[in-house]
Formats: sequence, structure tokens, C-alpha cells
Amino acid sequence: MSLIPEPDPIHVAYEDVRNDNTETSWVLLKYDEKTITIDQSGTDYQVLLDSLTNEERRYAYVRFEVGDEMSRRAKFIFLTWIGPSVSPLKKAKVSTDKAFVKGIFTMFQLEILADEKSDLAYERVSKKLELASGAAYGTGK
Repeated sequence: MSLIPEPDPIHVAYEDVRNDNTETSWVLLKYDEKTITIDQSGTDYQVLLDSLTNEERRYAYVRFEVGDEMSRRAKFIFLTWIGPSVSPLKKAKVSTDKAFVKGIFTMFQLEILADEKSDLAYERVSKKLELASGAAYGTGK
């Protein structure tokens, strides 16, 4: 049995997040028994954060708008969440399982592995993305 038995719906959700003409800004994957499936997608980053629990492992693909007052650009992160109460065996399995997800979520500027929600605060992630994106030009306003 494949870890991702139905990759097509996940790929469609990934493309929806990447599409400039949709409002969808994230897709969240979950483990369903021994497979990875779509849990949900949405537009509100806080809803994504609220969906991450201490007992679960999750993968997310998230769109951020970064830049300055002269130029705004879409940038993407690949997020791996390992809740602090996840067993050591399941934590270890993430390192191999993540490769299957990356086979679908192929284009991102930043990869984040987190077990604390404070690491995923919008401002903190946005700042990391800006730093990872190279030069930041602006008027200083």
C-alpha cells in the first residue's frame, strides 16, 4: 500500500494554493491510519494553526505575500508539524514520510519543521521568508 494512495486530489489542492486567482492560501495534510490525505484547506492562517494539535503529525503548504511597499510577491512554505506529544517512533517516521509529500509539494522557498506553535507565528514566518528571498528593496517607509 502506498503512503499517498491518491496523489491527484493533493496535487489539485497544491495547485489551488499556488494559483494567483484563488483565495486559498493553504492546504493541510493528515495521517489517516497509514496513509496521508487532505485534511482541509483555507484562507485564514490562524485556522491552520488552530488545526495543529499536540498529538498529531501534519504537513502543510502555505502561501504568504511578502515584499515591501513597492513590490509584493507570493512565496510558499512547506511546513512539517510534529506535535510535542507524538511518540518517538512516529516522530522518526516523519523523516522518511516527508519525502513522499515533497514529491507533490515541489516548489517552496522555505521549509519549516516545528513542534511549537510559537515558531509558526505569522510575523515570524513572514520575516524568515523575506530573509530567505534575497534582497529587500524599499523606500524605508
